[in-house]
Amino acid sequence: MTHKIKIGNLAIHANGPLFLIAGPCVIEDEATTLEVAHFLKQTGEELDIPIIFKTSYDKANRTSLGSFRGPGIEKGLKIIQKVKDTTGLPVLSDVHETGQVERAARVLDVIQVPAFLCRQTDLILAAARTKIPINIKKGQFLSPWEMGPTIEKATSTGNRDLLLTERGTSFGYNNLIVDMRSIALMKEFGFPVVFDATHSVQLPGGGGTCSGGQREFVSHLSRAAVAAGADGVFAEVHPDPDSARCDGPNSLPLNELKPLLIMLKKLHRVVRS
Repeated sequence: MTHKIKIGNLAIHANGPLFLIAGPCVIEDEATTLEVAHFLKQTGEELDIPIIFKTSYDKANRTSLGSFRGPGIEKGLKIIQKVKDTTGLPVLSDVHETGQVERAARVLDVIQVPAFLCRQTDLILAAARTKIPINIKKGQFLSPWEMGPTIEKATSTGNRDLLLTERGTSFGYNNLIVDMRSIALMKEFGFPVVFDATHSVQLPGGGGTCSGGQREFVSHLSRAAVAAGADGVFAEVHPDPDSARCDGPNSLPLNELKPLLIMLKKLHRVVRS
């Protein structure tokens, strides 16, 4: 029997129903955040897809010093709590420093370790010791089998509620490529594997002082990942990606999400049968 991870009112496990982690890259304001959250709540109910809401109170790894980072942890967590209270969706955000973990754990249902920080031992241990489920993104600089030591760090605390996320691998300058073998290889660790469909089409630093992206390939790579065995899909969505203050070029507009999920759910059913 596969280990089930309780995330809010959801039970997530490897080889279980397809699930979605989605939301805006960063909290731009309360109104936009709640708009996206309520849209996701409705979409999940219509399609019978488990959804975890994601956003960030602080994007500490922006390309430029002048890039928008979000409202910060105090105001940001209050908005995330409001999403949780008004929609009932479980919530996820990333932490960048050990000093943020305890505070974030009072609100979050999933703590995310960013890809750039997936080898930061103290951060992983602090997150895992909360006993809250953790989503660890595989760094763009790691092979899938190098996630083994990272997993060992987290599980050394007794916390086995882990998600592993594939988000592409550095391919020359300002580009990423996705090796779909990574999904099968990481699934061998025995934890649910998520495909980050929107960060995988990012062009890191491709805009000089910001990152670019190719959202037109989100659907193609998502289909490939689900066919390769991904248990869940991660997607950044926004009402108007072209005006988004972070990751707009690789974010999906809301009206493109539902058709994609219908397709992915059908594909997931075929693969698992």
